[in-house]
Amino acid sequence: MLFTKIKYFNFRNIENGSLDTDSRNVILEGINGQGKTNVLESVYLLSYGSSFRTANAKEAITFGAEKLHLACTVTDDDGQVRTVDYINHNGKRRILLDSKDIRDRKELIYNFPVIIFSHEDINFVKGEPEYRRRFFDQTFSLYDPLYLDSLRKYKSILSQRNSAIKSNQHSLISLYDERLAKYGLEVERKRREGVERFNEIFPSLYREISQTDKNISIRYQPSWRNLESEEEVIAYLETTHERDISMLTTASGIHRDRFTVCDENGPFSQTGSTGQVRLASILFRLAESRFYYEMTKKMPVLLIDDVLLELDAHKRAMFLERIDNYSQAFFTFLPDEKYFEEKKEDRLEYVMRNGKAEKKEKLAGNEPERIS
Repeated sequence: MLFTKIKYFNFRNIENGSLDTDSRNVILEGINGQGKTNVLESVYLLSYGSSFRTANAKEAITFGAEKLHLACTVTDDDGQVRTVDYINHNGKRRILLDSKDIRDRKELIYNFPVIIFSHEDINFVKGEPEYRRRFFDQTFSLYDPLYLDSLRKYKSILSQRNSAIKSNQHSLISLYDERLAKYGLEVERKRREGVERFNEIFPSLYREISQTDKNISIRYQPSWRNLESEEEVIAYLETTHERDISMLTTASGIHRDRFTVCDENGPFSQTGSTGQVRLASILFRLAESRFYYEMTKKMPVLLIDDVLLELDAHKRAMFLERIDNYSQAFFTFLPDEKYFEEKKEDRLEYVMRNGKAEKKEKLAGNEPERIS
């Protein structure tokens, strides 16, 4: 799968026009604030229908404008040419796949799998539990539509149960317990299976790049510990009604599950050095891309946003050597940053300046080529 062209209209600071991305490796070079990350965000928006930088897509509209329009042409794994349009006008979102409106973002996610490497990833080891829950939910949803369906249903029921608690409709709480148990246990089972598979990839990847024998892995700790059947969960939830009413929220369930990065001495956030924690955090995404390939035999698009600055030159080179099983990758780098030991044949290089992308080879010949 290749994003071959992206068109921009009123998107952040990016110059209106089209950008040629018809290459397996697209490299965006420039100092901070020039628009490199904005290009990666545009690919993500066209693949997910949402941004990895903000929950409010209106923030992505060029200052002073009312309408944003992104469009792309994609050649899929079967050689078929597909199109995606993302439009935000006065806060209303519209997404078209092959010129037809879509109702569910799943239609994008399963057609155009994209994995983002960003600065936020540092939170995977040291951050709050919600960062790791969100990571694994996205990772498992990317290849398993049933996981996403069960997760969505659980969240909807959870919201209704919490609403009943807060509005003093306590007689309704038990009605939600049965469905909460059903979908919660479905998600918990898939999380157990997924973490087991993830742990076949992540620890060895860390040992390879850290060049240590440290054995780190993910420990999954469900909120409903030792509860295996729906009946057991329902009975347990009955005993927590008073506590939940007092706290005005549902205090147990898969929304409270924990994923902890551990080594042989305990939680890695406490035992690992700053450098080790940063490396482990970055490797979450590399492990995710390998995990996705192993589960689907399909190759994702990778968006790699300046995260390698956290690594020393040797580990950076080892990291880049191990990026594999991808259909296309977008990289952002600072000027003159050494990124590949060997020249990649299939690549486009751009220099970003004030939202304008100029081909590096043209700049070398004093012939700037901008977004057309």
